[in-house]
Amino acid sequence: MGALQALGKELERELNRMMETIAGLAGEAFNINSPKQLAVVLFEKLKLKPIRKTKTGYSTDEDTLTQLATQHDLPAQILNYRSLSKLKSTYVDALPELVNPETGRLHTSLNQTVAATGRLSSTEPNLQNIPVKGEYGLRIREAFITPPGHALICADYSQIEPRILAHLSQDPKLLKVFEQGEDIHMATAVEIFKLPAGQITREMRRAAKSVVFGIVYGISPFGLSQNIGVSQAEAKQYIDTFFERFGSVRALMDQNIAEGKQKGFTTTILGRRRPIPELQSADPTQRGFGERMAVNSPIQGSAADIIKVAMIAVSRRLQAELPSTKMILQVHDELIFETPEHDVEKAERLVKAEMEASGSRLGLSVPLKVDLGVGSNWREAHP
Repeated sequence: MGALQALGKELERELNRMMETIAGLAGEAFNINSPKQLAVVLFEKLKLKPIRKTKTGYSTDEDTLTQLATQHDLPAQILNYRSLSKLKSTYVDALPELVNPETGRLHTSLNQTVAATGRLSSTEPNLQNIPVKGEYGLRIREAFITPPGHALICADYSQIEPRILAHLSQDPKLLKVFEQGEDIHMATAVEIFKLPAGQITREMRRAAKSVVFGIVYGISPFGLSQNIGVSQAEAKQYIDTFFERFGSVRALMDQNIAEGKQKGFTTTILGRRRPIPELQSADPTQRGFGERMAVNSPIQGSAADIIKVAMIAVSRRLQAELPSTKMILQVHDELIFETPEHDVEKAERLVKAEMEASGSRLGLSVPLKVDLGVGSNWREAHP
């Protein structure tokens, strides 16, 4: 708690400094948290072109400010201020208040039937949403520490959704990538940019990674263009090339949408159903939303199936072999354990073996890979 209190004071100083910068850019001090006052500064005083109108005036939401940031420095500073302010109020200030005085720990509730895809969700507080990026986010993770003589082990499924995509589509090229232990994002970049691996830059690999996960989530060319900073035409070309090179993926997605329309639901590899009534909607927007769900739900839902199977298997073996090692949290594709330091190596071997074996137990066509990290706090232990 001491670490978060110190960070809170530091963030307060930083937010005050940012307020001064924003006032300087605006030419006056104003209430940054008031959309009405912000709209006056942006559109009346600075004469920036409004993007979208709402019932109460011109929009100052995140999308609007992101677009306006190309015209002036002030919208970018407002976005930074909002981000830091949310970090402080949601985590730095709130989490210490939720620590149980008897145990000295945070206790969350994990919900089985809230997320439509079958994933577990976390509430009061949401420990699945602790920031993992940015210096301040990482410092919040540093505040999650182990008792003396103990360590945290983080075990994270590597690229589980693209692996499930390979299994469900049975695409020969995708299957080969994972069977040979290759990097899926590098392999995708090679196909999209039609270059040998040695000529693929970091930016190309990052773009390919966005394409892979975009495909999994049914992304549009517009969405992909926003993510990776290219034109819609380029983004469309990347998506089209992916489907050309991995033809069975397109067939799988068309099949998922057709079956979803016919049956009214999609299923995971363990047969869990997700109703998608939006597929029958007369509204094209709603229907498009339903199609994206039909594409993604079998993949994300199957990942949820796999990690639940893994949790049961790991828990049984820990109880039998390493009862002092406790599974303390699940964050989507990641399991977190607290173990005595002298049991770390045994616990790592056990966890990795059981998590990776869960794929073959469910008949997955590709091997699963688990990345491990160990540390005295959550930042240090993240693989």
